[in-house]
Amino acid sequence: MAATTALELGINITGLDAVLIAGWPGTWASLWQQAGRAGRAGHHATAVFIARDDPLDSYLIHHPDTLLRHPVEPAVLDPANPYVLGPHLAAASAELPLTEPDLDLFGPGSAKAVDELAKTGELRRRPSGWYYARHRRPAGNISIRGGLGRPVRVVEEATGRLIGTMDEPSAHRYVHDGAVYLHQGESYLVRSLDLADAVALVEPGDPGYTTQARDVTDIDVTGERCRLPWGDADLLLADVQVTRQVVAYARHRPGKKSREPAIGLELPQRTLSTVAVAWTIPNELAAPVAGNDLGGAAHAAEHAAIGLLPLFATCDRWDIGGLSTELHPATGQLTVFVYDGNAGGAGFAERGFAVAADWLSATRDAISSCPCEAGCPSCVQSPKCGNGNSPLSKPGAVALLDLVLANARR
Repeated sequence: MAATTALELGINITGLDAVLIAGWPGTWASLWQQAGRAGRAGHHATAVFIARDDPLDSYLIHHPDTLLRHPVEPAVLDPANPYVLGPHLAAASAELPLTEPDLDLFGPGSAKAVDELAKTGELRRRPSGWYYARHRRPAGNISIRGGLGRPVRVVEEATGRLIGTMDEPSAHRYVHDGAVYLHQGESYLVRSLDLADAVALVEPGDPGYTTQARDVTDIDVTGERCRLPWGDADLLLADVQVTRQVVAYARHRPGKKSREPAIGLELPQRTLSTVAVAWTIPNELAAPVAGNDLGGAAHAAEHAAIGLLPLFATCDRWDIGGLSTELHPATGQLTVFVYDGNAGGAGFAERGFAVAADWLSATRDAISSCPCEAGCPSCVQSPKCGNGNSPLSKPGAVALLDLVLANARR
């Protein structure tokens, strides 16, 4: 029987003797829940972990003791995130009016959030409390996919049939004009993406190639929460504003080694206010150890760090993003950022900051233990890289991380 991760959620199959886990499932809790589907009748059972080409999977294969004896990770969340707290309070007020004692249940940031909702007309203050002031139900505006905006519908142009939905940031990457969209084994060519109407029109068919979007990312540090000196390096936790824009896409034809020229796109910039963990090191120290490709070394270290953070926090690599630069204007040094992909942050960056020494040590080990020569999907290449995994320097990344970790504090 083949199944999705839905079967990990406590399904009792008494006759199941073995489980094959195809790739790291995302969390330690999921790993043991999936393994625990076998042997429910009380007999001996087997669980087999099959690694993918991924830095985290590669690390676990080379560190089996970690795989078998690591404790279940702590839950990571930020209930004070205003992007989450505001809609939460609005939905609660639609059930029952909010009172002063109720605000204590939602944390210290709830009073400010309620004031903001009252200013925008979402809530109305009366002597008995705050009442929801709109006719629509607020829960309908909260996406189950985690985005705060309305979902983009993928519609078959000829028939009007709804193929699927996705959040707007994903739409920029996967259903832009000219993209090849895959859904349930079927291939569709995107005719147009209308962000104003939140709809992408597609037609069925396989054009003989796949597409991959390319984007550019900038990070502006808006506030520094904490700085921890590691000798010449610094570890930072900061509030940041991430600006991303999908600028082009490339066509990839199977069996062809030559790359076709990228096709430009005119999509708007997207901004994200979130939290990032970062490490910096002076360029005059980094350049001698990283060789001629300092940018490639930082880029490779960034990819591997993103791949290994789910080992320490309850997140997926698609929940976080990153940026590396030889000289960032906010720090004046070589800087590698790893940021929460959720508006306001979801606690992943804070968790990375708290366990940075162990996290970056595991990142270094995952790169150095990979048997490839120049870097591969098992160590420094990323399936979500907006620059086509270029440039990358595997040996430079190991040298940089050695330099950063030389005086790391746990």
